[in-house]
Amino acid sequence: MLREIRPAIVLLLVLTALTGLVYPLAMTAIAGAIFPAQANGSLIEKDGKVIGSALIGQQFKSDKYFHGRPSATLAPDPNDSTKTVPAPYNAANSGGSNLGPTSKALADRLKEDVDRLKAENPNVAVPADLVTTSASGLDPDISPEAAQFQVPRIAKVRNMPEGAVSQLVAANTQGRLLGLIGEPRVNVLALNLALDRAAAK
Repeated sequence: MLREIRPAIVLLLVLTALTGLVYPLAMTAIAGAIFPAQANGSLIEKDGKVIGSALIGQQFKSDKYFHGRPSATLAPDPNDSTKTVPAPYNAANSGGSNLGPTSKALADRLKEDVDRLKAENPNVAVPADLVTTSASGLDPDISPEAAQFQVPRIAKVRNMPEGAVSQLVAANTQGRLLGLIGEPRVNVLALNLALDRAAAK
């Protein structure tokens, strides 16, 4: 009996070592060598300090910056561990909202957001991605239309020509992958960094 069990145990140990240790470590080493920035989280630095990631959105509240999509991520309430509180772009709790199309809370929030944005730019339709959350709640990108919608506000606050701000949006717009996959998008953090550099000049 031991003669039949021994090869099975040896094979189990060998395959566990190969697929559980050797393969993951080799792939991690190869990824780190070929794509070092991506393997380390696509971190973005400013003046030698990490300020974010190109893969995870963050909240910009100031009117002088472009705003990303709303985030539905939550965190435990510090005052009551049985409850949660909104925590925009909480990467430890990625997820969308459970509110459905018949939810009054969702309808009220959408109406409030649309009204606020229409007051900001009354002559243009509000892009959907400025009022709807993504499935992950961490989306770092917005559509070029959503970025262009915000140009008048930013130009006014920063006392810059709208054309210059609009050119920044165009310069920071990424097209479809291989010309086919996905939609054109603008990384909000990268665009805001470009905006700061342009304003400094």
